[in-house]
Formats: sequence, structure tokens, C-alpha cells
Amino acid sequence: MTAPLIQASAGQISDIAVIEPRRGRNEKPLPSAALLIFTAQDVQLVLSTLPSPPEQPRRVYLADIYTGLLQGREIAVVGPSLGAPQTIMILEKLIALGVNKILALGWCGSLQSQVKIGDVVLPTGAISEEGTSTHYPIGVPQPGPDQGLMGVIKEALKTSDLNMHEGYVWTTDAPYRETANKILTYQREGVLAVEMEVSAMFTVACFRCIRLAAALIVSDDLHSLKWMHGFRDVNFQLARQKMIDVVLRVLPEIA
Repeated sequence: MTAPLIQASAGQISDIAVIEPRRGRNEKPLPSAALLIFTAQDVQLVLSTLPSPPEQPRRVYLADIYTGLLQGREIAVVGPSLGAPQTIMILEKLIALGVNKILALGWCGSLQSQVKIGDVVLPTGAISEEGTSTHYPIGVPQPGPDQGLMGVIKEALKTSDLNMHEGYVWTTDAPYRETANKILTYQREGVLAVEMEVSAMFTVACFRCIRLAAALIVSDDLHSLKWMHGFRDVNFQLARQKMIDVVLRVLPEIA
């Protein structure tokens, strides 16, 4: 017997995915709120900052999912993830397991002189040079974060001494092809920083109708067309801990 999908016309099935993310038969659902962390270093820093140890993690697409209570609310901490493809596979699985509010935490490279190592960038949109977003038809050229979640993070940051910037970022799959021409072009357009995940996350959040916002700590600087890394910079190290304190403070609120 021919499957209904095969019987349908090509026009009717053009946007139907053959494989959809789903919860497995023996998989437990996750809390509604999750912190998705891009770097392994910040995953470990978050785990060491939590007031009580989370449950033993489960593995999903090379990332670990930790669940536990924070201020009496169930939350999930997930990571690490590198680049748009892996991050979106993880994000899709989280959504299938019941997550619908996500804070993403990562690092970025500054493109502007006023955006310093150790500052925080809150992306309001992202220019996509990654290959994942185009597979999700959303009818919006440059989707952005959930404004409610952004507002919560901004209010929490006001009580810290972190320098905050809001604006567009450039998402790339090729960190070794951040050419001088591209840096100058995006610099002139006012793009704040470059990173590897945000545009795809905004697109999939729009496609799946979930709430998502991101915060990026400036780890290096490309604005002068000379790479200045700040991974050992004391400002960067302090900013990582301060930003983690902020997101752990707001995560129970959004849960």
C-alpha cells in the first residue's frame, strides 16, 4: 500500500520533514525553562555555582542535560554546543522534550571599538552566514529574541556592574574566514560582534513558536583587524562569573 505522503503532490509535501524531533518512549520530559550554554568552560562554571548539585546528566548530541531545582523551580542546564548545526539539533530535542523558554549563554568577538573584552552583548537580531537557518521557512528575514525574556535579562543586568550593549551580531560557520572585508562591512553597518549560533537559534525559536533570548560575553576583539584574544583577561573571567550569576538569578523567574 502506498503511503499517504507518497500519494500527495510534490507541492503539498515540499515543506514536510521526513524526520521530526520527538520524545523517545523512555525519555523523561524536561522542565519548561532551560539554560543552553555554548562553551564547556561555562557549563562547568554554572555547575560549580549552583547551590545544589543537579541530577546525573543525560547525553544528547554530544551535550549533557542536567536537571534540578533552583530557588524551588525546576530548570535544565544544557551544553556545550558549538556552531549552528549542533546547537539546533540540541535545541530541537529540548523543544520535543517540553522546553519552551530558553536563555542561551555564549561568547563573541567584538567588531566595534566601544565593545570591550568582558562586556556583554544582548543580540537584538543576527545576520546569518550559517547554513542551518535557510532550512526553516519562517517568512521573517531576520528574527530576533523574545522581548519578554530580553527585558528580564536587561533588568537583571542593571543591578550588576557589567557593561551591556544591545544590537545585531554576525553569525558565521567559518571562524577562520572572518575576513577584513567582512569585518569592515559589518562594522560600518553597526553590527556589534561575531559568533556562531544566534541567527539559527532565533530562526528555529520563531519556527517552533518558543521563547528564546541570548547573552554573549565578549571574549576577543577583531575591530582593529588584528585579533586580540582575551580568554585569560581578568575582565573576561570576572564577567563570565557575573553573567552566570545573572542568568541563574533570572532562570527561576522565567520558569
